[in-house]
Amino acid sequence: MQDPATNDRTLVDGLARQLATRPQATACRCGERRLTFADLERETNRLANALASTGVGRGSRVAVLTKHHIECLLVTLAACKLGAVCMPVNWRLTGAEVAYIVNDGEAGFLMADADFLPTVQAADLPGVKTVVCTQGGAGGVPGLADWYAGFGEHCTPVPLDPQDAALQLYSSGTTGLPKGVVLSHAGLLSTSRVVSHEWKFDARHVLGNPLPVFHVAGMTMLLLTLYTGGQTTSYPDFDPKAYLAAFAAHGITHTFVVPAMLLFMLQVPGAKDMPKPALQLVAYGGSPISETVLQQAFEVFGCDFLQVYGLTEVSGPATFLRPEDHRAADPELLRSAGRPIGGARLRIVDPITQQDVAGEGAVGEVWIESDRNLLAYWRKPEATAAAYPEGRNANGGWFRSGDGGYLKGGYLYIHDRIKDMIVSGGENIYPAEVENVLMRHPAVADGAVIGVPDATWGEAVKACVVLRPGMQADAAAIIGFMRDHLAHYKCPKSVDIVDALPRNPSGKILKRVLREPYWKGQRRAVG
Repeated sequence: MQDPATNDRTLVDGLARQLATRPQATACRCGERRLTFADLERETNRLANALASTGVGRGSRVAVLTKHHIECLLVTLAACKLGAVCMPVNWRLTGAEVAYIVNDGEAGFLMADADFLPTVQAADLPGVKTVVCTQGGAGGVPGLADWYAGFGEHCTPVPLDPQDAALQLYSSGTTGLPKGVVLSHAGLLSTSRVVSHEWKFDARHVLGNPLPVFHVAGMTMLLLTLYTGGQTTSYPDFDPKAYLAAFAAHGITHTFVVPAMLLFMLQVPGAKDMPKPALQLVAYGGSPISETVLQQAFEVFGCDFLQVYGLTEVSGPATFLRPEDHRAADPELLRSAGRPIGGARLRIVDPITQQDVAGEGAVGEVWIESDRNLLAYWRKPEATAAAYPEGRNANGGWFRSGDGGYLKGGYLYIHDRIKDMIVSGGENIYPAEVENVLMRHPAVADGAVIGVPDATWGEAVKACVVLRPGMQADAAAIIGFMRDHLAHYKCPKSVDIVDALPRNPSGKILKRVLREPYWKGQRRAVG
């Protein structure tokens, strides 16, 4: 018998299916707050009508600056019903960074948590006509629920194509300016389809989601609820001890975390003895994980483990290292990123010649073909063309991941990052963006930013700096300057003052040479 979910064309179709068969089932919860599928339908209809009254329609972008999963899901579904696109913004960014993203997306509507309203109110957002507060009013800004309460409960979704945009997430590029990654309904549904199948997650299960909604994993976990009819239980502020307790209190069967979260939970006294009666699967990804942490996690959680390798640009997952691979306890296999999933295909390509490398184990750039691949970078046709050297096609096209790796026995091994991206605690940090700020320090003559090993975060940001003749600055002063101008998680945690930076004959900084002393002896250069 065919699964009715395979007929879904848009994200809204999943909600319609659940509404027809189990309207009073809990779709999502946060603390004591619960929303059924019927609640989601009623509230998103009202919100869609309210958004439409402000001019939001097909192709519009609506921005959210929030930690709250439920409100983000409401805005996402309401926007979809109008043919509009939800645009979550990283709440860890500075005001200037937030303004760049909101303005780049030309959002006319912005929902923000009360804690982030000062950032919004201080930012220059000429296109934003409507600002609402996530939960309750604050500072003269109306609360979301109050704002749309007076609108009708009925809304007929506009007809959409599966290849229409559904979500826009921002990922920084090598130029240092964030790019809007436009993801389709079809791509996001494909993610839900492959995750539900591979994780054996259905309407009987409860997903614990501690990830932020500005991450593709945080959003796709929310959308899994609509596809499967399962329940999402959300934890907007991750607390290791509280999250461990939630496994028993809320009956969590599945969860997706970044390795730093695993480490923090392992450090909780008595973690192994805290009950996890329903837990079946812990999925992890987003940054390197040490074999020691993984082995400890096996003992503490006592369930299946699955590693995810993916990118925002592929709507989340590209490969899985499955539970049976973890049970094999092969140290080499545990260092791999797994095998392609959900119809994805991989190539290893020479980044210069753009020809496939010869032979198993040969290192090159990882190219990914998948129906989950991004539609485009928002209004950046040159960047989109560069990402798809052979063009986008019905199968998604071959996307340049920017990651270096090799294939062995059908498994992908990540070797290095072609684009020098740093992954710290699941956050993607692009050196060019950090270097742009670093070079504004009056005492800095030359500088480079690299990722170095960190036991907690996988990688930490380090700056290597050449000072101007006759000028002085210590590490603390440089880090303080950076924190005044950039989100703290992007800033260096350490600074080395050096006499000169290694460069090739054309003047390009040799970052591999800079990184080498710090990674010497490390079994995994990149996760």
